[in-house]
Amino acid sequence: MASLKRWLDRRRNPWKGVAFDSFHKFRKDKALPRLTDFFDLDPGSVVIDFGGFEGTWTDAVLAAQPEARVHVFEPHPGYAAALRDKYCDRPNVTVHEGALGRAAGTLSLSDAGDASSAVADHDHSFSAPVFAAREFFEAQGIDRVQLAKMNIEGGEYELLPALIETGLIGRIARLMVQFHLFRPADEPARAAVAARLAETHAPAWSYPFVWEEWRLKD
Repeated sequence: MASLKRWLDRRRNPWKGVAFDSFHKFRKDKALPRLTDFFDLDPGSVVIDFGGFEGTWTDAVLAAQPEARVHVFEPHPGYAAALRDKYCDRPNVTVHEGALGRAAGTLSLSDAGDASSAVADHDHSFSAPVFAAREFFEAQGIDRVQLAKMNIEGGEYELLPALIETGLIGRIARLMVQFHLFRPADEPARAAVAARLAETHAPAWSYPFVWEEWRLKD
């Protein structure tokens, strides 16, 4: 049934083809372990999880390096509360109920569980605080982020340009990001962000609109 739904979706929306092809290659290459390749994490390494959801990725980070200093951003109040409970005995993990952005403010998001988004259209919505990126880095004393994971349901098209324009992207050594394809305009939007990101980072591996990793150039 799932295969039939994907086939029908592709027939009705041919512009999604790049995502379907990437997903097929991602599965064929058995690339999922790339997301938990934490070869360079030392005690005290700063890690940022943009889009914490239930903490599965953060759990993998802590399993590999229990002394990593992890910041988890989760705008959904229910998931954020669960994450705070989950990591209440881990002083090296800080849960931020909200999102990071160019400037402080408030963000309206659709409420669809792990697919909650500021750009996708769902019936229910909620508001979440946005923390200014530069102020956050300065307040936390972060000069270098060894690893960041970004899965924020379309918010990457706002956050990544903000990090690039402020120069903060140069503090992130490794970035794992999932670009989302909600509409035809997202393909050129990803290309534009990638072109700017390529000024400071090089792609380590890429499955467009599934997952990709960028590493800071020497």
